[in-house]
Amino acid sequence: MTVNNRAITLDKEGLPKVWYNILPDLPEPLPPPLDPENRKPLSPEKLEAIFPRELIKQEVSEERFIAIPEEVREVYMSWRPTPLFRAIYLERKLKTPAKIYYKYEGVSPPGSHKPNTAVAQAYYNMREGIERLTTETGAGQWGSALAYATHQFGLKSKIFMVKVSYHQKPFRKVLMNLWGAEVVPSPSNDTPIGKQILKEEPDNPGSLGIAISEAIYEAATNEDTKYSLGSVLNHVLLHQTIIGLEAKRQLESIDEYPDYVVGAVGGGSNFSGIFWPFYYDRVSGKADNDTRFIAVEPLACPTLTNGIYAYDFGDAARMTPLLKMYTLGHNFIPPPIHAGGLRYHGDAPTLCLLVKKGYVDAVAYDQVEVFEAAQMFFETEGILSAPECAHAIKAAIDIALEAKKSGEERVILFNLSGHGYFDMKAYEDYVEKRLPPYIYPVDKIKDNINALIKDGKLLL
Repeated sequence: MTVNNRAITLDKEGLPKVWYNILPDLPEPLPPPLDPENRKPLSPEKLEAIFPRELIKQEVSEERFIAIPEEVREVYMSWRPTPLFRAIYLERKLKTPAKIYYKYEGVSPPGSHKPNTAVAQAYYNMREGIERLTTETGAGQWGSALAYATHQFGLKSKIFMVKVSYHQKPFRKVLMNLWGAEVVPSPSNDTPIGKQILKEEPDNPGSLGIAISEAIYEAATNEDTKYSLGSVLNHVLLHQTIIGLEAKRQLESIDEYPDYVVGAVGGGSNFSGIFWPFYYDRVSGKADNDTRFIAVEPLACPTLTNGIYAYDFGDAARMTPLLKMYTLGHNFIPPPIHAGGLRYHGDAPTLCLLVKKGYVDAVAYDQVEVFEAAQMFFETEGILSAPECAHAIKAAIDIALEAKKSGEERVILFNLSGHGYFDMKAYEDYVEKRLPPYIYPVDKIKDNINALIKDGKLLL
């Protein structure tokens, strides 16, 4: 353990040996996934067409702590444990009595938190003899992580990248290619799903829902291939809890405990990764205080703040099981905002349940105010944030300013889940004032949801 006036780091012996599983500690059982064919609870066996058995076991496990394989820990040690920083220069800029800490996941080889689960998923697939993985990616962080992970374990990968991000962030594609991945813009001509969409709408910008459909089709029609998901499902979020478990140890070393835990939400992985371990403290009576959990999303894709809590498909082609979650509708096509990793119509069922039950609060911002917060953070802390986690920076700043107004000392922890050095086009647009403060019309969301309910494609 090393502590100075700004950074708290763990040595390699401090790397956690288990992941935390939230399922046994939820306020009520998670609504089961439904089979898309008969709308009845899905049997785990049906998932074996696209997932390895070990990950399916983790998806439904009631075991509170799950051991991290040594082979996975060995790869983690390439960059983990990650540093926890106190944002003292940002605090001074804000003139706030609040203490702001951030867990920096941008030090991983792909530059984000995503390899925490990508490495684990590639390992379990390799163990079961799978030769190739396929997935979708929005801004490219997840695709980069899976390309890195499959390279580590000798697997091939094919990545369907949302078309608008494919063109906005070309260097993410190059990074994936350097790790041996095949990358195609979605919708693509590689699957019947993509071909049909392009036939009807040649200029379709793509969405995570469409890219998921294409990736699942690729896995389901190739015997040597399985599907890998970067967020939403329980086993994915489970792997990310290494973030919060490390952060707890780091804060304990300086006798601190957060009043607020903050994270950006697209599907829920980076936020769940940092807040789940603190949620465990709260429900088990081990917490030092009544920590508030704040989920932050874009006003251009306001799933938690303006969606409906219902059973919906995870993809546009309705191939996935139906999940009980907050949703904007599986056919939702988000505007091409630069926070590509947050352009998803649904969210993790565990997170959605906790929002529904009042354990988690959700807020939303437009992309201009988010980039303003990212600029302030860059000017003070010297790290250029990814547009996605800049949403968490904005929320942390707002909480710190509330503390300034009330004169309260608050401890704020947020997950800086990745760097933004592949997002320079977004920052160029911001600096040159070409970035619109887009807010998705609430009436349009309601009309879309009502149409899906009427057609029986969304179940209350």
